[in-house]
Amino acid sequence: MLSEESPLLESDPNVLREYATATKREQVYERFSKSRKRVILAMVAWCGLIPFFVSGSFIPSIPQVSKDLNSTPSVVSLAVSLSIFAASLGGLWGASYSTFYGRRAVYISSLPLLCLGSLAVAWSRSIPELMIWRFVQSFGASPSLAVGAGVIGDIYKLEERGQAMGVFFAACLLGPALAPPAGGVAAHYASWRVMQLALAIAGFLAFVIMLLFFPETSHPGKRGIDKLQLAPASSLRKSWKPYFVNPLRPLALLQSLNILAVSMAGFMVLLTYYALLVPLAFTFGARYHIVNEALIGACFLPAGLGNMIGAPLAGRISDKIVVKWRQRRGGVWYPEDRLRATLVGAMFLVPLSVFFSGLLSQFVGGKIGLILNLFCLFVNGIGVNIVLSPSAAYVVDVVYSRSAEGVAAYNGFRSIFLSLSIAAIMPLIDLIGVAATNALAALLGWLALGILLCTIRYGSQMRAWVDVGYSTAENN
Repeated sequence: MLSEESPLLESDPNVLREYATATKREQVYERFSKSRKRVILAMVAWCGLIPFFVSGSFIPSIPQVSKDLNSTPSVVSLAVSLSIFAASLGGLWGASYSTFYGRRAVYISSLPLLCLGSLAVAWSRSIPELMIWRFVQSFGASPSLAVGAGVIGDIYKLEERGQAMGVFFAACLLGPALAPPAGGVAAHYASWRVMQLALAIAGFLAFVIMLLFFPETSHPGKRGIDKLQLAPASSLRKSWKPYFVNPLRPLALLQSLNILAVSMAGFMVLLTYYALLVPLAFTFGARYHIVNEALIGACFLPAGLGNMIGAPLAGRISDKIVVKWRQRRGGVWYPEDRLRATLVGAMFLVPLSVFFSGLLSQFVGGKIGLILNLFCLFVNGIGVNIVLSPSAAYVVDVVYSRSAEGVAAYNGFRSIFLSLSIAAIMPLIDLIGVAATNALAALLGWLALGILLCTIRYGSQMRAWVDVGYSTAENN
């Protein structure tokens, strides 16, 4: 019979084993102090901010670039699609190699490509040159998003991850708020090339910071290279010979119906955002007689401010929802509960904002039309991130051991289809008008809502369909 002094754990080996496992799991997240985690989060957020400047600062300068390179805005707009496609490939490459070599190695190898691409874009003298170097620039910048999400998964526990992811995206999404005005001001008062030189400087500063101060955050023994070094000597490669990692490997995670579903929903929701922003220089400019590139860039501010508010708000709400529903289920973790935080954005904010913006752009002129349209951009920015931030955290939750690859597959799927769809926005507006184009985008927003609802309702059945190595509460 046990005395009061006898530890209860000693009476049950299974309980003792579970306790030891839980303790070990907690220790993994205690490698860095809270203040150190904030510093790491700030560093990866700075790197994650740059890709949004790469894309966002270019759009307001499209009219000037087309004149400078003796082309047309429609042709130059293809650089936006190409950069999104390059970003998807760069994200997949970065995620694959970060899983094998670690997060630090990818940052140190990708940021120099960003610097080189930015310098070459600034010196481009023809459309082919511009396209090639925009590809290199975007490829070098893009790994920061997927790898940054992986870093957050490395250092933050399940119950803290949504808020940290929200802070990460909020910091990154300063880009959509600040990049267009910055690009517009540079184009109006100097040249669009000045902005590209500034991106090269920002990339170099990020490289120096990551080289000197960023630690490896991957869990001990979990990198592919760690496992390879523990393998039999016959399977080890020479230390000087690099190990090839298939950069398309993360796409295999799209076999998961759950990841595929949230990726499709994310693509549809984000397309509404680009349906508003890509033609903005022409829809707002023509409708409200704005020809100053700096003022056109300023029109992007409400969407960016909405991003900054929506991302941390959604992250915090999704964490609370996870805790609430876990308690309601008696301690059982159901990953899809996090997606409940996306519903308000997908149901109301995203589709209604893009729909009414189309009507206002086509039928309401003057200051009233402009102010209401800017409000629609603000609401859309909030709504888009209320969907995207919890969705990204959900992907990290369900494939935690391959979190960077999961986010890369999520972003890559979205970016590949966006690169194709964005190229059709301007021709579609010319064909059927801005109101009808935005109405189609709103329908896609509601379709995304249906996909998210099905994922919440049938998530466990969908995960049972194809097992891609899903995480459990014990190893998350």
